[in-house]
Amino acid sequence: MIERTVLNSLREWSKKQNRKPLVIRGARQVGKTTIVEIFAKEFDTFLALNLDREAERDLFDLYQSAGEVLTAIHLLKNEPKKDGRTLLFIDEIQSSPKAVALLRYFYEDMPELYVIAAGSLLETMIDRQISFPVGRVEYLALRPCSFGEFLNAMGEFQLQNALQTVSLPAPIHAHAMKLFNEYVLVGGMPEAVAFYAKTKDLVALRDVYETLLNSYRDDMEKYASDTTIKNVLRHILMYGWQYAGQRIKFERFANSNYKSREMGEAFRILEKAMLLELTYPVVNTSLPLLPDLKKSPKLMWLDTGLVNYSAKLQQELFGTQDISEAWKGKIAEHIVGQCLLSASDLVSEKRNFWVREARNSQAEVDFVFPYKGQLVPVEVKSGDNSKLKSLHLFMEKSTGTFAIRFWNQAVSLDEIKLPSGKKYTLYNLPFYYSGYIEKVLELKNGRTINHL
Repeated sequence: MIERTVLNSLREWSKKQNRKPLVIRGARQVGKTTIVEIFAKEFDTFLALNLDREAERDLFDLYQSAGEVLTAIHLLKNEPKKDGRTLLFIDEIQSSPKAVALLRYFYEDMPELYVIAAGSLLETMIDRQISFPVGRVEYLALRPCSFGEFLNAMGEFQLQNALQTVSLPAPIHAHAMKLFNEYVLVGGMPEAVAFYAKTKDLVALRDVYETLLNSYRDDMEKYASDTTIKNVLRHILMYGWQYAGQRIKFERFANSNYKSREMGEAFRILEKAMLLELTYPVVNTSLPLLPDLKKSPKLMWLDTGLVNYSAKLQQELFGTQDISEAWKGKIAEHIVGQCLLSASDLVSEKRNFWVREARNSQAEVDFVFPYKGQLVPVEVKSGDNSKLKSLHLFMEKSTGTFAIRFWNQAVSLDEIKLPSGKKYTLYNLPFYYSGYIEKVLELKNGRTINHL
């Protein structure tokens, strides 16, 4: 069993005074049902419904009030009412708009009841076919396993703890990088992680990846608005993986004949399903963070392991010493982006990058994120500092005092002096710290980063 850190978020939710029904959002097969079943062990009574089953879906059609529905659920599940905490889990809730509407009344009429909802196709239907009660529910995002969770599955508990506390000794760097490179290959889909932890057989993961990809293709086609969009979705899910980490244009994407409008609609369906994210650039170097939606976005898929398999990159990555040299550095950028996102359980969390698109001077920084009033730039690149021209240009314009570079080497710190005379601090961090960036930044105020 993989210990997921989102359990802590569920526990925090359960302790809230004004707790609302919780809607867990995430792509298919990221472990939504499993995590709730694990969490349920902390309750006195667990009532689980799957609204794909007609008998369980009918409960919400036959009864009007939250109390009547709950009584019927106890009878259907042969579960007596008793003292203590009761958790009601409504899976595949998108199958019943009436169940969605009733979440409001669970909140208003039965505040003592703990209610969690989820659905594998929920995201594609929000705002289109169903509408959640505004202000009566809250959301939590579940994403593929982080590197820390991968270490947990691999039995590397001490290493996981050292990363969480940002206290990994320098002599362990090579071992940590070896495991991180395995994580890059396998990815974070729970089924793939669990299988690899048990077998250590990357080749045998083929069936796991194929099953996941086929399920995504089948599900998305069900919710296409017409035959054309169904074909566009199929095209993206067949060929779009090869464009991971790259800036894209909708018009004729992946050598197709599809127009921007229909391609854009298909991408938005996949983004709602949390299978991918269209990451847009910013042009400013200070807060507020304002993405420019008129510019070309980068395509970031939910999981790097699926990208490697679908884009036939596993052979290139296998045994590599520096992932930033593989596939023109796009896999290194993609996995860092995945790790940055894994640190948050907010549905609204997005990634951004920075560009300057002048006529004779193009520049791009891989990621930027807000931190304590500063827009922090992040580059994913090995080599000496002379290769960080875009980062230097960003810092020339920025009021910030530090930047971050992820690479395959150990922790180090550089004081950079720019041509203008401005100075800034560059924190060079190993890839395995990319999911712990805020902890690293908090630490820098207490002791020097060279002492990590």
